[in-house]
Amino acid sequence: LSAPTVLTRMGLSGEIWNHEYWLPPGATWEDMKESADVRYPQPRDLLLCIPGALLLILVRCIFERTVALPVGRRLGVSDKLRPKVQPNAVLEGFYLLKGRTPKEEDLISLAKRSDLPVTKVEAWFRRRRAQDRPRLMKKFCEASWRFTFYFTSFFSGLALLYDKPWFWDHTVCWLRYPQQPLLPAFGWFYLLELSFYCALVVTLPFDVKRKDFKEQIIHHIATITLIFVSYCANLIRFGMMVMLVHDASDYILELAKMLHYLKRKRVCEATFIVFAVVFIVSRLVVFPLTTYYYFVTKFQLFLLSGLINTFLMILQLLHIFWSYLIVQMIFSVILRGAKRKDARSDTEESDRSEAEELAKDK
Repeated sequence: LSAPTVLTRMGLSGEIWNHEYWLPPGATWEDMKESADVRYPQPRDLLLCIPGALLLILVRCIFERTVALPVGRRLGVSDKLRPKVQPNAVLEGFYLLKGRTPKEEDLISLAKRSDLPVTKVEAWFRRRRAQDRPRLMKKFCEASWRFTFYFTSFFSGLALLYDKPWFWDHTVCWLRYPQQPLLPAFGWFYLLELSFYCALVVTLPFDVKRKDFKEQIIHHIATITLIFVSYCANLIRFGMMVMLVHDASDYILELAKMLHYLKRKRVCEATFIVFAVVFIVSRLVVFPLTTYYYFVTKFQLFLLSGLINTFLMILQLLHIFWSYLIVQMIFSVILRGAKRKDARSDTEESDRSEAEELAKDK
């Protein structure tokens, strides 16, 4: 069955799947008819990302509790004790509904309503903020999960691609397109990546928030869109290489974070420098000058290619933004000797700041 037929049966408009939108001039969905020996990507396959995302969330929960947590404890990750605040309905209501850091006039008003001195109200909010800060073990478990996935994803993708001629010569990507049968392993790899990013979007509000929270949302939406449209249009070869380039540095960053939480400063900084080199080379050199270049120069312009170009440009802008933060941090740490701090660190204050705040209460 062709893609429009399948999607029409699913209740979606067949006009959306007009071949003029999805395929280059001269190509139609008839060119991608399946047979007993030849299979092509079908949009219905991507519906599996829904149970796939739920399964990955379940696997993550099990992994963090049965693997990451024991490993973190054995390696010395420990959470500082944080005193709990005294229950106060007035202050708790303000904290949840209006803000975590009240202004001076709010403090005076809250002090009157709760019959407490202003200094006690200030202390309550300091302790309450400290109580909500993400635990070190939580950060370690999250980084461990992402490290495990990105490491597995990158080297699995590399194993699938290294013996393919179009991996070494990108011009081969477009030979006889769109009549490029789907290899089963590539289909499952695509589904795994799509499920993972869908799971990230679901869990993002519950994970440790970082300074680039908004940029992460944009990145995940762009990635999901690119995976979806490239699969439907049978741009599997190009999509596999784009994903491989992006996975090349992610697991190194998560390893650096894990080392940071373990307080292995020297090894952490060395790992972060390796990450910085791989990130900048892969995303500011390899991706735009090879993978993306051949897509622009060898692929005919039509509606879908324009959409893909837009989202690839969004990703590239994010690459430049993150590269700036990475270089800024390296200069700060190495050349100026400043204390190392993740450029994509948590929105909350550090543990040191937490200790300084709580010290004021004593």
